[in-house]
Amino acid sequence: MKGMNFCLAFLNQTKRTKRNYEIDMCNGPLLGKICIFALPLALSSILQLLFNAADIVVVGNFAGSSALAAVGSTGSLINLIVNIFIGLSVGTNVLVARHYGAGNASELSDTVHTSITVSIIAGIILVFIGYFSASPLLTLMGTPDDVIDQATLYMRIYFIGMPVNMLYNFGAAVLRAIGDTKRPLYYLFIAGVVNIVLNLVFVIIFHLDVAGVAIATVISQAISAVLVTLCLMRSDAAYQLHLKKLKIHKDKLFQIAQIGLPAGMQGAIFSISNVLIQSSINSFGSLAMAGSTAAANIEGFVYVSMNSFYQASLSFTGQNLGAGKYERINRILGICLALVSIVGFALGFGAYLLGNVLLRIYSSDPTVISYGMERLLVVCSIYFLCGIMDVLVGSMRGLGYSFVPMIVSIVGVCGIRIVWIYTVFAAFPSLFVLYLSYPVSWAATAAIHLCSYIYIKKKKINPRQRIALEGRMEAEA
Repeated sequence: MKGMNFCLAFLNQTKRTKRNYEIDMCNGPLLGKICIFALPLALSSILQLLFNAADIVVVGNFAGSSALAAVGSTGSLINLIVNIFIGLSVGTNVLVARHYGAGNASELSDTVHTSITVSIIAGIILVFIGYFSASPLLTLMGTPDDVIDQATLYMRIYFIGMPVNMLYNFGAAVLRAIGDTKRPLYYLFIAGVVNIVLNLVFVIIFHLDVAGVAIATVISQAISAVLVTLCLMRSDAAYQLHLKKLKIHKDKLFQIAQIGLPAGMQGAIFSISNVLIQSSINSFGSLAMAGSTAAANIEGFVYVSMNSFYQASLSFTGQNLGAGKYERINRILGICLALVSIVGFALGFGAYLLGNVLLRIYSSDPTVISYGMERLLVVCSIYFLCGIMDVLVGSMRGLGYSFVPMIVSIVGVCGIRIVWIYTVFAAFPSLFVLYLSYPVSWAATAAIHLCSYIYIKKKKINPRQRIALEGRMEAEA
């Protein structure tokens, strides 16, 4: 009861100061506002990663390398199953941002209630998909016999928590779209602390190993979902959530799906290529799997830091499009590209330089560390290329175009990786060569995305809009 009273008091305080959380994306200088938007979002994403990192660190140190490999080997498969539904939250972000920027209160409310309803339905569907497909899919991936039972158990428990996972992601997408990236950070901090404490209790005291970290993750996700839902319900703005109004508005569902499904399909197909890469890593044994898992987890912190600028380009572009501030869109892209390059290079190369220290957090086995350093060298040190690629995609989706970047990404990223595995890697079967498929695919795809953005921007802003824009700029001058 005391804990619930604390949460309600906390929510009351954030409600009273809600205007401090929203960002005016359509007026004034952009650089500072993009940084203010991106920093809490990056910290929020890092806290989400800490859910999984805590799992990996605890099982790696207290349950052994097999348990570490079991938890790590599920990541690409979980993403494969979940990404289509998570992609719909991208549609929510774009649509909410557009209506918020345009000041369409009724349209905004319908979008919010449709999105939350979809999140609940999607979560229930994912429970059944994940639970019953875990074992056969892990077997298909060639997961070693000493790992597969624990990996299956982890996945099944993890997917039981999908309804709250989806609810949080869609609710947070609504808040991001209106410029509020701070409150999701606070909620995830609370949930993250609970997750870490429960990991230690379930694994060290109760010896639940893989099952313990999975249960802790589900409980922590439930806490963050409850907090973000209460935040929306207690708002007094147009995006306020009313449980009695939960329903699917067909026009909003179509618009969300139009943007979100291509994003989800892209994520799912990305995961297929990553599953193929994970299967190739599995062929090198459990120690190579453990090293790759630890390195990939470190990379994750770099990725989510860069991904905050993808989210910024998405939300800022969507709001300015809705408000008719077309002259700001190119500036938004330029600032986000510069910031993501700086942050991506600094964190990625820094992670490689500190690799031996960081990898020892996950495992003390020198062979595992050696495998991890190989991945950090090839993938993490030039990770900024992935950030550039994603920011370009965010700007195109903010403009309402999701199909084109999906096709480009599928062909550029997934196509190159799959061809690489069956040609270059088949001829030179080493982990170094396998990991090279990442930077090669990022560089090629980013170049095509840039050309696509230039074409889409010219097409989106028609001649009549350009004339109106030029007239407004002359008047301001």
